[in-house]
Amino acid sequence: MAYSYDIIKKPVITERSMEKVYDRQGNEYKRYTFKVDVNANKIEIKKAVEEIFGVEVAKVNTMNVTGKKKRMGRYEGRRPSWKKAIVTLKENSKVIEFFEM
Repeated sequence: MAYSYDIIKKPVITERSMEKVYDRQGNEYKRYTFKVDVNANKIEIKKAVEEIFGVEVAKVNTMNVTGKKKRMGRYEGRRPSWKKAIVTLKENSKVIEFFEM
């Protein structure tokens, strides 16, 4: 069993992921995106988010993101592949302050 901070690597803060936190009227969707450990499953991710942030998780969606090919002159390499988790909180749960605008 890994520690919670080993499972949740870092938050993913992009325009697309921040659209899932609030809609245009300012209502909260309470969906947050995290970069997680490749070997973590949905149950471990749910427990880690609840322990770290003190919130109640409704569901977790995960996806594997493949690394892109990159070139440096004539040499070709690849960025590492990683796992992304979209965590949806329950209606009565508090928001995560880290993502507030």
